[in-house]
Amino acid sequence: MADMRIGGLASGMDIDGIVGDLMKAERIPLDKMEQEKTKLEWQRDAYRDVNKNILELEKMTLDLKLQKTYETKQVSSSDEAAVQATATASAGNGSYNVKVDQLATAAIKVGEQLSTKGLDPSTSLTAQNPALTGSKFTLTTYGEKGGGTPKEFTIEDGDTLDDVMKKVNDSNIGVRAFYDKTADRVVMERTETGDFNKGGEEIEFGGNLDFFNTVGLANAGTSVAETGGQNAKFTYNNALQVETESNSYTMNGVTFNFNRVTTDNVRVNISNDVDASMDKITKFVEKYNELVESLNEQTKEKPNRDYAPLTEKQKESMEEKEIELWTEQAKKGLLYNEGVLENGMSKLRTNWYEPVDNDGAYSQLAQIGISTTANYLDGGKLEIDEDKLRGALQDNPDSVYKLFSGKDASGNSVGIAQRLDDTLTGMKKSIEEKAGKSTSLTNNYTIGRNLEDVKQEMEAFEDRLNQIEDRYWAQFTEMEKAIQQMNSQSNYLAQQL
Repeated sequence: MADMRIGGLASGMDIDGIVGDLMKAERIPLDKMEQEKTKLEWQRDAYRDVNKNILELEKMTLDLKLQKTYETKQVSSSDEAAVQATATASAGNGSYNVKVDQLATAAIKVGEQLSTKGLDPSTSLTAQNPALTGSKFTLTTYGEKGGGTPKEFTIEDGDTLDDVMKKVNDSNIGVRAFYDKTADRVVMERTETGDFNKGGEEIEFGGNLDFFNTVGLANAGTSVAETGGQNAKFTYNNALQVETESNSYTMNGVTFNFNRVTTDNVRVNISNDVDASMDKITKFVEKYNELVESLNEQTKEKPNRDYAPLTEKQKESMEEKEIELWTEQAKKGLLYNEGVLENGMSKLRTNWYEPVDNDGAYSQLAQIGISTTANYLDGGKLEIDEDKLRGALQDNPDSVYKLFSGKDASGNSVGIAQRLDDTLTGMKKSIEEKAGKSTSLTNNYTIGRNLEDVKQEMEAFEDRLNQIEDRYWAQFTEMEKAIQQMNSQSNYLAQQL
């Protein structure tokens, strides 16, 4: 900066305005750099928006790789209140007859009323019965939780009934213990149904029985009667009798859930859920077409070179609506003829066309009713012959699955879904190399490095502009000093004359 700036005191000239106008001309290259920087940021963001759409489609390809997408089963029951069922893709279509002869139940023991035992459940057990202090009792259960090994519990000084119940519940032996205030009884029950201890109780008491006697679960060393603890029994297709510990049983890919005993057969029907399969494939094709349309528009839209990005100075003199309309024009053609996107779209189209080598009945999409539209301007959009696709899913869903997610002789995925996934992943990676992502450092992708170069150029140019402005002011200051000196001499001569 100049040491002193004299703004036209001697000359009467608007030095500020003159220097400002001179600097406007000098700033033109800096304005262009700012516009270049803005355009690079717009292009980066446009690429990242494309990647978001690619990621959404890439996630949808996961569904196309799953067998259940093509072989989802529809299940109905003639008596939903008694028997419900679900089926996996491997379940055979047809009817299944089930007669529920007995439901599985969980073993339970209910104690006597505590009032008859003279016990106050809200206060310390050991205070009411000092003999309980330090006493140890055991519980033995059988099945998935509890393998017939006794679990020991110790009653500490000051323990209340709730404290002891919590120890049992937290022990993970498959017993739920609680005190019901209304019934005034202690309850212990298994958390799982079934008869695991054949010929014996599912909840066995052991150790010091004083606690069980105190809370009414035993009397003179004999525990209260246990109820429940039985297996479910059902007859399948009037021939096969099955016994199971729970009210759920799976066979041949069908899981039956029993809700009540029946006197007659309940008919469960299994069929292919073609609507569910159609819905997933259709949604994928729609999303794919959206991506194709978007990329075609962006790569074919030419830039409007009459509208450069506005600088901050230019925006100061414009209305908000004017800025919005101008920016809309300036953003046109950000991805015009971008090779990364055009090459990606070309590969995507190839993914659909090329035959798939698999052992199914279909090797090309056209065989199941999916093909490109007749209008070449659509850029490779797909259309679905619903009747043909529905028929393929109904008659041969496994072959449709192999077309999308088949494997070669070496076990490698070669289906259309895998091809699409590979291509989309490649496109996403190429775009990230060019435009990065929100978490990327600017020097890790091409546009980011270009932005850094422009920023450095702008900083260097701004330093240069400061020097130029200082020079202009220094020159005008010298001029003002010279004029002032001339004015002083002129006044002196005038006085002498």
